Amino acid sequence: MEELKSAVGDHMDLMADLIEKLSAELRSGLRPAYDNFIGFFYAIDWTEPWLISVLAFHAVLLIVVIISRKNINFQMCLFLLALAGVYLAETLNSVLRDNWKSFAGQNYFDTHGLFLSVLWSGPLLVIAMIILVNILFSLCYLIVRWKRAELRHRARLLHNKQD
Repeated sequence: MEELKSAVGDHMDLMADLIEKLSAELRSGLRPAYDNFIGFFYAIDWTEPWLISVLAFHAVLLIVVIISRKNINFQMCLFLLALAGVYLAETLNSVLRDNWKSFAGQNYFDTHGLFLSVLWSGPLLVIAMIILVNILFSLCYLIVRWKRAELRHRARLLHNKQD
């Protein structure tokens, strides 16, 4: 019984410590996150051609997704390509980390892949979510059309039986 009381007491102390740390984080607000973002933003040389090309690629891909929103098959291909780009980001990060001197002014490619996650995988995931939402809306519209056609067909059958 004494072991149980000790274990419960230790657990309560641990929970109190976690709640205290969480409340301290909440009291500090969003200022540390904002400072980290600003530091990240200013550490990047946004005039490098390869970086401008990556941003332009994402902009063009987004425009293609918006323009082709009615073509579900093409959207599915874009969806799979975007997810493949995210899947291959780790490999891409290691290749770019080994060859950064040939195209960049500084090494942005750390072992954890934070830079590539933010500027490559992040936009691809956002574009994939846009495609997914578009496909879900299209499927809902298709289900409504199908149900209406089914109801019209049943009404015709009932009308023909009454005649």
